[in-house]
Amino acid sequence: MNDQLYKQVNMFFDAYAQALENHDTKLMTYHYQIPCTLLSDDNATTFNEASKLEGLFNQGVGFYKQFGIVKARPTVWNKDIWTDKIVKTKVNWQYFDADNKPVYNCDYQYVLRMAKNDQLKIILSVSVNEKERMNEWQEQKKKK
Repeated sequence: MNDQLYKQVNMFFDAYAQALENHDTKLMTYHYQIPCTLLSDDNATTFNEASKLEGLFNQGVGFYKQFGIVKARPTVWNKDIWTDKIVKTKVNWQYFDADNKPVYNCDYQYVLRMAKNDQLKIILSVSVNEKERMNEWQEQKKKK
């Protein structure tokens, strides 16, 4: 097992969360290898241009701003080392407002690959339940 790769996964997602919290869509995009694929039950989108992926992240950042989400905390549930350069991870994302109150959480699966300069990059991002969790949260908000 590649201990270096195993340790880098947590640092990778902490850095990604910081980019998200800072609304730094360029840095968020930098965490992805182009081409990459974003997959959910409803969509499968392959991005061949970083600018198009960044455009998607700009939309997401707009959503976070609109609903007061200011903090993202990733919890890496598992790391399956497939090769010396490829790892599959399961991550639970918890999102918080300015008062540090939980907004919603969701699960993702990622395939990361060690790219040039020994940096991990996401090549596949699978949204397991984000749409459902966001819908549940928004329904709860309406009831209040």
